[in-house]
Amino acid sequence: MALDVATTYGFQGPPLLKLMGVHLEGIVAATCLPLLLTMVLFFGPLIQLVMDYPWDFIDGVKMFLDPRFWVQCLADMRWMRNQVVAPLTEELVFRACMLPMLVPCTGLSRAIVTCPLFFGVAHFHHVIELLKFRQGTVAGIFLSAVFQFSYTAVFGAYTAFIFIRTGHLIGPVLCHSFCNYMGFPAIGAALDHPQKLTIIFFYLLGVVLFFLLLFPLTDPAFYGSLAVCHLTRPDTSTSVCT
Repeated sequence: MALDVATTYGFQGPPLLKLMGVHLEGIVAATCLPLLLTMVLFFGPLIQLVMDYPWDFIDGVKMFLDPRFWVQCLADMRWMRNQVVAPLTEELVFRACMLPMLVPCTGLSRAIVTCPLFFGVAHFHHVIELLKFRQGTVAGIFLSAVFQFSYTAVFGAYTAFIFIRTGHLIGPVLCHSFCNYMGFPAIGAALDHPQKLTIIFFYLLGVVLFFLLLFPLTDPAFYGSLAVCHLTRPDTSTSVCT
């Protein structure tokens, strides 16, 4: 039996699209600030990239501003899958659709923790592919799957937090696309780098700045009313929404 929010909690529920984070109120901040916050977290890897490939970085900025570059990207099916289709569909399902259903049942904090578990499990199909094509030992494949589950669950919790704090889908989608592009930080390469102390400093600086800016840059005041926060029970703490 479908959950009738208005009947259960005694108020008229927000529009469906707004619950799913699809609206224009606060759209500029929702597009820029979560992505900026995620780039701060990747400060170390970005500095490492600039140090190792300075000309590639400059060329990359020039290419980013060239319309022909985007035409080539849109024609590349792998790029479309990793940077557009996967971020959009996964955030739509696991954040925009799932969180509004979980929040009335679990509350905000538990929804942020619970939702990413489904997101992590959804990536276990890679195990079947690796086993089918025998790309590694069984133990190695399952260890890789556990590792992937762990970091996808943590990332899912982060984008769930962004979704609830901003009330927008665009932020999680852009953060997801950026993380797909960057990949998991090459910590081993950083530790073996000739200038490892400098790079490690920027890695740590990025993490510290990320936690310092996490709440200020996701302050709901930038983004307007948060529809999903109206789904909580009256007796449930909504500190995530303030």
